[in-house]
Amino acid sequence: MLKLISLEIRKNKLKGMSKAIIIANLAVLAMMVFMLLIDRNEPSHAFTTLENMFDGLFMLLRAVYIVFAAVLISKLVIEEYKNNTVTVLFMYPISRKKLLAAKLIFIFLFTLMNIIVSGLVLGAIMNGINHYTGILPGEMSWTLLWSELVKLGTGSLYAAGIALIPLYFGMLKKSVPATIISAVLLSSVISGDFNQYRLGDMAAVCIGLSLIGIAISYLSIRNVETDDIA
Repeated sequence: MLKLISLEIRKNKLKGMSKAIIIANLAVLAMMVFMLLIDRNEPSHAFTTLENMFDGLFMLLRAVYIVFAAVLISKLVIEEYKNNTVTVLFMYPISRKKLLAAKLIFIFLFTLMNIIVSGLVLGAIMNGINHYTGILPGEMSWTLLWSELVKLGTGSLYAAGIALIPLYFGMLKKSVPATIISAVLLSSVISGDFNQYRLGDMAAVCIGLSLIGIAISYLSIRNVETDDIA
């Protein structure tokens, strides 16, 4: 399986995505700094503690990488079905299930690892900025650090599963736009506030959506050996 994932990375030149990842992370960082500065001049503050700041940062990262995952789904799965190049892929003396599973596992791990790494790096930068500017009161403690690391890990895991949901919409019509639009809408719903409640902060909702994403992946590969590709 690891060899198949490595082949997918080389075949699709996915190492070149590092530049896009850096740009996305810089955009998230700039957005967070901008929001903190704007919030500072508002009568009622959305960011009052370091915990609020980290929650906002992690939510933005999850939204960004769910859309990133949809782009990967489009490139690795939807476009191959749409252009019928998947027929060539399935001619290899390897199980179709393994070939498709390798793509989806890579997308899952890509989303998981990038949210974690980006969260650690940007979280450290934001904490450093706050330390020297004093925008928010308080300092990082070991208790807060451990709490935020747990949140980052679990949130990344949920997001990696949720990021597979757009696969369903893309496979319906073999449509790249449908895949990406569904990811944008999904990110908006998870990140949006509803009567001061954010769905992305509700563990039951995140777990449920993550399981749905994993179920969609399973159903996509379950009958691939016998399904008509066209």
